[in-house]
Amino acid sequence: MHGAARARRRPLALALAYVGALASVGALPLLAGSAFAQAAGGTAADPALAPKPPSAATMAGQQAAHAALPPEDGRDAAFAAQGFVASAADPLIRDAAGKAVWNMAAYDWVQGPAPASVNPSLWREVGLLKRHGLFAVADGVWQVRGFDLSNMTVIRGQTGWVLVDPLTTRETAAAALALVNAQLGARPVSAVIYSHSHADHFGGVRGVIAEADVTGGKAQIIAPAQFIEEAASENILAGSAMGRRAQYQFGGGLAPGPQGQMGSGIGIAVSSGTVTLIAPTDTISRTGETRTIDGVPMEFQIVSGSEAPSELNVYLPRPKVLLSAEMSTCTLHNILTPRGAKVRDTRAWAGYLDEALQLYGARSEAIISSHCWPRFGQAEVSRMLASQRDNYRVLHDQTLRLMNRGETPVEIAEALVQPPALAADWFNHGYYGTYNHNAKAVYQFYLGWYDAVPANLNPWPAAERAKRLVAAIGGPAKVLAQGRAAMKAGDYRWASELLSAAVFAYPANKAAKALLADSYEQQGYQAESAIWRNQFLAAASELRNGRISSVTSSQSQDVIAAVPTQLLLDSVATRLDPAKLAGRRMAINLVMPERGETAGVELTGTAMLARMGAASSAAATLTAPRRMLLGLLFLKLPLAQLEAAGLKVEGDRAAVEAWLAALDPMPGPFNIAEP
Repeated sequence: MHGAARARRRPLALALAYVGALASVGALPLLAGSAFAQAAGGTAADPALAPKPPSAATMAGQQAAHAALPPEDGRDAAFAAQGFVASAADPLIRDAAGKAVWNMAAYDWVQGPAPASVNPSLWREVGLLKRHGLFAVADGVWQVRGFDLSNMTVIRGQTGWVLVDPLTTRETAAAALALVNAQLGARPVSAVIYSHSHADHFGGVRGVIAEADVTGGKAQIIAPAQFIEEAASENILAGSAMGRRAQYQFGGGLAPGPQGQMGSGIGIAVSSGTVTLIAPTDTISRTGETRTIDGVPMEFQIVSGSEAPSELNVYLPRPKVLLSAEMSTCTLHNILTPRGAKVRDTRAWAGYLDEALQLYGARSEAIISSHCWPRFGQAEVSRMLASQRDNYRVLHDQTLRLMNRGETPVEIAEALVQPPALAADWFNHGYYGTYNHNAKAVYQFYLGWYDAVPANLNPWPAAERAKRLVAAIGGPAKVLAQGRAAMKAGDYRWASELLSAAVFAYPANKAAKALLADSYEQQGYQAESAIWRNQFLAAASELRNGRISSVTSSQSQDVIAAVPTQLLLDSVATRLDPAKLAGRRMAINLVMPERGETAGVELTGTAMLARMGAASSAAATLTAPRRMLLGLLFLKLPLAQLEAAGLKVEGDRAAVEAWLAALDPMPGPFNIAEP
């Protein structure tokens, strides 16, 4: 939909790409007939642009990968099936309009031996992740799994259900609770716990609880300290870029299939329903805090700064269950997500795992998480915590060891190999994060992007470098010939480098684009990491079929309302083109009566500074509800249109119009695989 039409239909909604943790949520419906499914087979009539089968080199690589896998002892399959109660009769979950937002049957075809187009380790992982339904964990504790990317944990209280992490969207959360009530007996929800500040762990809250029950004291919502700030702000300033990159990370536009999307490593995808939020009524700020929630004693561990900037774990002493939210799952996690985020602290992450082992390892008979399946038995709990602790610690310490010897991020990533003792545990494998990517992230955490090689201090931009490289090799024909030779030899990494240079130097070269897509595709087939696979295959699809169309979930007014005005205005400042103001200096006040807020915007001639509170000597004052001002500043609705709707302008109207004209429109999609 074009921007003007979108503005007419949603005049007062801020694009989700600018709403914190929602930057990567809602673009991955697993639905027949959706954009996700339509890209399955490619649409180009040119055979060169069609998807290709796995090559001989890929098939050999898959055989080698299979030979290197740990022995199958059946524990994961048993743990994933243990306690199964029932699932929904209809695999489709629909919104109020009848549109399907989730399909539990999307991966029913994953069974038997892995096809050559899927890494055998990833195939096994998806076969376990596809299980869905209600599962008993311990006395009074259940989980609903496979109804969304995340799990909902259900705890029986004295009067109602205590729910931990109500999934991503209202629709999937409501379906999960309906299953719980149908199988276990209907009860009210007495409390909701948000384990951390990512939307797939709070977005479905209005599907399980009414805000009136919260404000009326009938139910409570508990979260880690700084939850609301982090849930509202994470990624907001770079939301457009992160949202676009998330399409690659999660395989937007790719259909599930042996040559398509194979989940995300921690779940199959993200539901495309309505993301909601209700603010917490109680927060946990330190490890060791306890609460008795609806008669259920709980202990908490704060693990903020590991997978999320605001995160907690929950220990249930009576059933001896540790909910290790996303600190410990069935896979190595990301230290830096490919979609982009602030790099995480690997040393602290390992420390939290060790702390959990010391505090709860000997006291736990089950460990569950907000993704994947549980592990049962005290020895198994302790073994998992210790092994994953060592996995992150090896990543941290060995990267530092090589870094301090002067090796660069790429050299470290190439040299660092997971120790066999750690690789023997399936849950340490890189279905989500990888050693290669994470080693570079650890380097970045300490030293930043620059590897100290002066040639990399001020290199040419990608397109200019590509032109020079192609010319140095002897022109596009020679580059293509070398690319084909690399493809024939199965050296897809080198083929991609050569062919990407050809595409960036000569974007109209269809042969280069087609061959580059082929090189990415084979690497996607071979990837153990689901999100590496997604990135390679998404790039191949775009090179063949054009850019993935944006798929936007329902707008979340809850989260928009939670974003502080200061942060929203800081985001507006990132779109200011000072050249359009020609050095003009002025101030404008924004008054939002319904919130009791006034913000002053100062234009210094080179920058825009926003402060809460009125600016002195303002050239003009705009008075309107905040949502109307967001329509003006983010969607660039005409000032006159909003005045007709009630916005009031006092003072120098021309100054206001000059400021608005200097703001770039909301950023749209951009190219990734080509210039």
